[in-house]
Amino acid sequence: MEVPDWQVHEYNPDLYILRESGCTHYEKPFLYLFFGSERVLLEDTGSGDSEATAVVQEVIGKWLRRNHQSSIPLVVAHSHSHDDHTAGDPRFRKLPNTTIVPLTVTGTQEFFGIKNWPEDAGQIDLGGRVLDVIPIPGHDKLSVAFYDRQTGILHAGDSLYPGRLYISDFAEFRKSTQRLVDFTRGKVVTHIVGCHIEQTRTPYSDYPIGSMYQPDEHSLELSRAHLLELNEALEEMKEHPVRLVMRDFTIWPADDEAWKSLDLTRKETQEQQLRHMWNQTESR
Repeated sequence: MEVPDWQVHEYNPDLYILRESGCTHYEKPFLYLFFGSERVLLEDTGSGDSEATAVVQEVIGKWLRRNHQSSIPLVVAHSHSHDDHTAGDPRFRKLPNTTIVPLTVTGTQEFFGIKNWPEDAGQIDLGGRVLDVIPIPGHDKLSVAFYDRQTGILHAGDSLYPGRLYISDFAEFRKSTQRLVDFTRGKVVTHIVGCHIEQTRTPYSDYPIGSMYQPDEHSLELSRAHLLELNEALEEMKEHPVRLVMRDFTIWPADDEAWKSLDLTRKETQEQQLRHMWNQTESR
């Protein structure tokens, strides 16, 4: 009960990283707020019964006061269409001065000016701040990456982060990873960040799916070297995907049977952690 529903990290005065508490939802996703002079872009809206609107409005309010502005339009975009990243959408639809990018390939393509999906990149200008938008289907058909030219940060969604990289379409995921390698060639990439942390600081070790409490986590940020490492491993697999545990993430091709197994593990993990939580409470 002492853990806040959201953690807010100010990367710099115009970029905020928000994280939903594991006590609110086990997915514990990261959300990102990019401020330009004319618009602010929110990437993803949270998991479960997400109350992201309150924390986002609070951060925007502080930014407005600091910059002596009365308002700024909000654009709500998504790293992909899975419900642990879109659960807060209905609440954001009720906010004034807010545009939500459609959760369709056509809508996303038109909004960001992506000529040919998924081969071409699009972009959005927030006012003195341009984000490139790169289609990267494979984890989800609607997956996109965002490259912030101002900070050099590449946001890869659920396609690369310290954890389990679930792949629904392996052929597309291979192409998308190569597309990110090609896009970043010759560019400054300060960090690669994603939507989750599922890896511990111990190499080759992750937390069980469903973990609400994750002490000693891996850092959020990865580097372009991790992208190259992922790309090389995928190329070696060719048309024969296999689960591969690597130092900072796991390549995890997922089919219906894999999802059923993961769901059982999730339930067992949460039962164990909740039992431990109540035992701690009773012992006080």
